This record gives sequence, C-alpha cells and structure tokens, in this order.
Amino acid sequence: MELKPEREFHFTKQDFEKVRKLIYAHAGINLSDAKQDMVYSRLARRLRANNMQTFAQYLVLLESNNEKEWEAFVNSLTTNLTSFFREPHHFPILADYLRHHGHGHEVVIWCSASSTGEEPYSIAMTAVEAYNSYTPPVRILASDLDTNVLKKAQEGMYPLERLEKMPEEKVRRFFLKGTGNNEGMVKVRPELRDLITFRQINLLDNNWPIRGPIDIIFCRNVMIYFDKETQYSILKKFAPLLRHDGLLFAGHSESFHHAGDLFHLRGRTVYELAEHHKHPAHPLHARGAK
Repeated sequence: MELKPEREFHFTKQDFEKVRKLIYAHAGINLSDAKQDMVYSRLARRLRANNMQTFAQYLVLLESNNEKEWEAFVNSLTTNLTSFFREPHHFPILADYLRHHGHGHEVVIWCSASSTGEEPYSIAMTAVEAYNSYTPPVRILASDLDTNVLKKAQEGMYPLERLEKMPEEKVRRFFLKGTGNNEGMVKVRPELRDLITFRQINLLDNNWPIRGPIDIIFCRNVMIYFDKETQYSILKKFAPLLRHDGLLFAGHSESFHHAGDLFHLRGRTVYELAEHHKHPAHPLHARGAK
C-alpha cells in the first residue's frame, strides 16, 4: 500500500473549515470537502513566504486583517482557467449586437471576471472586426478580484502556444511577436489594449464603482463558485445596470433559472432582462470605463 507523504505543515480539518469560512465571507467562493488538498498546496506557499510553521499561525495573521496577506490569500484560492475565444458561440452574438448598436451611442461592455485578459482581449478583437476599425465606438471595463491576474492582463503578454487555435490572419492583425529575450511570446497590439480599462472589483461588494447603462455584461464561469443565494444577489445588482436591450453572457455550466424574475434565457447561455426590469434607454454614464 502506498503511503501519502508527510505534509510539511500541520493542517487540520478545523484549519480547512476556517479557510472555507474566510474565503466564503470575502469572495463568496464555496469550497467543497474535495478541495482540502488544493487549499493545502496553494496556501503552503504563503506559509513559506511568511516563515510560518503551522496553518494556525497563518490564520492568526489573516484574522489580524493584514491587508497585503489578505490579497495574497484571495489570489491563491481563486481559479483563473481561461483562453482566447473560450465558448466561441458567444462571439458571433456579440458581433451581431455590436453591428446593430454603437451608431447612436457608445457601447459599454463589462467583463466582470477578466482573469489574465484573454476574455476582454477576445471581446476587443470582436469589436475591431465588427466595425472594421481599431477605434470602434466601444468601451470595455475588465475587472477581477485577483490583482495578480489583472497585472498579467494589463501587460497583455502571452506564450505563443496560447494562440495556436487562432487563425494566423487574426494573430498577425492583433499581436506583436517577441524577439530576443521575448522569443516565443506575443503581446497584444496597443490599439487593442487602449480599448480596455482594468480594475479590481469584488462582485460581493455592496457597492461597485460602476453606473449604467451597460450594454453587455460578461460573467462567465465565475458563478459556479457561488451558491444560489450569492448568485441571485449579484444578478440583482446586474439588472439595473444593464441597458433595456442589453445582454448577459454566462458560462457553459451556469444556469440562472432561479433568477427568472430578473433574467430570461434568450439563447445558449445568453440572457436578457426579464420584461418588467426593462427600462427605456437613458443617457450613458459608466464610471470606471474609459
């Protein structure tokens, strides 16, 4: 029988329960029992960084409201799996919306879980192609809870293999290939980067630094980490921000049937406002979008 290697740090069930409560209270993330090993391996790095011997010591540090460590704690436990043009069926719908709008007003898009930037840059590429212009009438606000991934997103630099499924013509149009020390890397063109404002936003905060109307909200593959009650409270705050004919894009494994009073399914994981939530378009103001 193979024995599990001895753990470097003492980590009890009570430690895990405390971590679970802290991350739920702060970020709404529901950690199942199956995540115990994942929590240990990710937070063990933080214990090493702080020269600590036990999780109990580390939890005392968190409970002292050490702001810097809280940021590192949250960054460690948030999952940031993403790719360019993930869930590709959404982008023709986005392009169609853009072609029919943006002539009477500037289209505002909020990418609310932008991770390392592949999603907002995919949105920006779609906008450039829809209007055949590097200066489309579009503003994109890209936010995330994790400050580390936001920094990577702002840099817009990726290994070349991240683009292997992208048509070569699109790669040439939107990326600069690295040379020398940056061999094997690509960087998004500055024209694309200029369409996006990045900022940290916690979807659980009572007040977001945003005002509507927003045309489109991307909130994909983040709701799966929240329970139904938390999902509903976020959707309830999305509804008044969205333009009367706006769209909400969800992830492939997410369903908002429990919020039918707020949103109706319009197509495959694409939602629109429930009829009684629709309001006439009003003057555009989206604080935080550039």
